[in-house]
Amino acid sequence: MINVLFVCLGNICRSPMAEALFRDLLKKENLAEKVAVDSAATSSWHIGSPPHKGTLAILKKYNVSSDDLVGRQLTKEDFEKFDYIIGMDESNVMNIFEITGKPQHPKIIRLLELTEHKKDVPDPYYTGDFEETYQLVTEGCRALLAKIRMEQNLT
Repeated sequence: MINVLFVCLGNICRSPMAEALFRDLLKKENLAEKVAVDSAATSSWHIGSPPHKGTLAILKKYNVSSDDLVGRQLTKEDFEKFDYIIGMDESNVMNIFEITGKPQHPKIIRLLELTEHKKDVPDPYYTGDFEETYQLVTEGCRALLAKIRMEQNLT
């Protein structure tokens, strides 16, 4: 089983959106039995909370399930459990390095580094633009799946 973890600041907007989108993509590609997905926060603000209402609304708009999405905090042990740890922005990546104690490790990646954008996924908690975030996260998730397919020889 390949394990993927998406990480953002609060685990209520971007990372649960990515978790839901990636699960949906895996299901459509018949890979749900080969890849497990989770999400976490670098902060402790929303532990046990559901996703933000804007995240839930955009997932519903695109018919992506938001089942089983609950906020949790990243732990040092997550580094050992997950094969890919994906931060939504540069600040998240720096926090992941700090929390896991693994600076500059290749399994820790900023999501849009895998796309032509090479930028941060904007936080819709602050921008209010859940559509833009959805589109960027979708593109990033597709690129991540292509990377995993290539590296792990998934068919």
